[in-house]
Order: sequence, then structure tokens, then C-alpha cells
Amino acid sequence: MCGRYRLSRRKQLVEEYFDSVSNEEEWSPRYNIAPTQPVPVIRQNPKEPVRELSLMHWGLVPSWAKDSSLAAKMINARSETASTKPAFRDALKSRRCLIPADGFYEWKRVGKNKQPFCFEINDGELFAFAGLWDRWKDPSGNWVKTCSILTTTPNAVTSAVHDRMPVILDPDSYDLWLDPGMQDVAAASDLLKPYDARQMRCYPVSSRVNRVANDDAECSAPVELAQMQNRLFS
Repeated sequence: MCGRYRLSRRKQLVEEYFDSVSNEEEWSPRYNIAPTQPVPVIRQNPKEPVRELSLMHWGLVPSWAKDSSLAAKMINARSETASTKPAFRDALKSRRCLIPADGFYEWKRVGKNKQPFCFEINDGELFAFAGLWDRWKDPSGNWVKTCSILTTTPNAVTSAVHDRMPVILDPDSYDLWLDPGMQDVAAASDLLKPYDARQMRCYPVSSRVNRVANDDAECSAPVELAQMQNRLFS
């Protein structure tokens, strides 16, 4: 699964990188994004060739849900079963999105403790998770937009720490993934593969990232755990 991630770039850089536009206010760099929080999401405008960036809550609430209690359980969608799950199948067909990031975290159990690790593309480049989104009307009649990150089997880098990894899309796949007119579920599912391990790196970080209240650069700063790394990856 993917339960925490990082987006340390400012809005202007994200807009430029993904060739998108936004009416959102500037945001501060984030180093410990957690479930149910508002996160930047990129969608394709269905009426014109424009990518739009907006904020959604992380944790998908299906349009048919009676309340928002499902959100915390819907932060991830398994790519292998998304096409058959009521909460995700319609979104996989026509409500796909990009969720920008420049790092994500996973934990490895070591004895009684869990050691957090940060995963990056190359040297911390921007990338995009494959995401799904939906809209839900709250009791006050307001529309709430939410999203979920798709996961897949791990590659050689992530498998040493966790048995799942978020789907990271190749930039060449962005247009097809975002196209709301492309409703071929099989074609969309073909894009949901483990990312090339040769372009990824992983390093241990401090336990500061364990607490949602901690959200600064120290959360993703490398720490020296040479002996522990030897035990984990031997």
C-alpha cells in the first residue's frame, strides 16, 4: 500500500512539469502527506485539451456512499481488482487522474519496531501516481471530491521493504491515462505495472515520519543505518 508520501515542490513547478493549469492558491512543500488530507490532483478537461490541477481529499468516497466513513479505507485501490470493485470500477473506466509526488514512504518490520524508508525516482524527481477520483454529496448538499492511489506488485527496490507499491506512471502514458474518452478498462489496466527499479532508489529515514503532525524536510532526510540495512537486505 501507499499510506504516506511527499510533494516538496511548489505549485508553479508542479503546474509547469505536468503542463497543467490551476486556480488553487499556492501551497507549502509537504513532506508527510497523510490519508484524508487535501492533495493536488491532475485531471484532463473533458471538453478541451487542458490538464487541470485541483485539490481533493485523499481517500475515495464513492458517489453512492451513505457517509464519508469509507475514506480512510479507500486511500489505495489494488490494480488487479479495481475493475471489479464497486467503489473503483466506474472510476477506472472514466475518472482517472494523476497524483503528483516526489517521494513516498513504506515501513519494514525489524523485530518489534518498524523502520521507515523513503522511495524516490532517480534523485528525487517529480512523478505521478496513477489515481482514481470520485465526487460525493455531503449531508449539507456540498460536492466533495476524493481520490485513491492505485497499487501493484513490487519491483526489486520496493520488494525488500513491502509487498506492494504505488503505481507510478511513465510520462509517456499520461495522455492516455487522463483521457476521459478512453473507456477501455483493459487498456487502462495495462498501464498499471511496477515502475522500472533501475530508476528508483530507497533509503532509511527517521521515525519523525511516523507522526502525522511532523511535516518538514527532516521527515525524508536520510539517516545512517548501515548495520540495520545490512540485516534488512541480506
